Amino acid sequence: MNEQDPAFQLLLVARRARLTVAVAESLTGGRVAAALTAVPGASAVLRGSVTAYATDLKASVLGVDAALLGRVGAVDGEVARQMAVGVRRVCGADVGVATTGVAGPDEQDGRPVGTVYIAVVGPDLDHALVVPARLEGDRAEIQAAATRLALANAVAHLTSWAAG
Repeated sequence: MNEQDPAFQLLLVARRARLTVAVAESLTGGRVAAALTAVPGASAVLRGSVTAYATDLKASVLGVDAALLGRVGAVDGEVARQMAVGVRRVCGADVGVATTGVAGPDEQDGRPVGTVYIAVVGPDLDHALVVPARLEGDRAEIQAAATRLALANAVAHLTSWAAG
């Protein structure tokens, strides 16, 4: 395993901080969880994942505010934050990582292809990280880049939290 791999790094940082992780995914369709489970020993940290691809599942399973979804759609920073909070609760984890966005080929909810939001909610719910991004490429490239972005931001957020 490559120690520079962001999935490896996230699991390492979480293990050292004695934290568990859960993932809520939309546009990445399970790729973040797959990257984590590819790392030997992931079961010591990863509690589980929810791929809430359909908008209604974001509300019914993850607890995202249905009125918010009705107002802004699924591609939004606050939606990503609520997904991360929800997956923490559903999976009983210390940290929630969420992805939502538009991989293409068509826009969604008035958002252009490549619009992505990543959220990381750690042990301190008041200090969530929400990262907007505009990614380039085809569907597969956007999904791969969003996966890397989610993992890298989770590493950065947990490293900052652990440092105090």
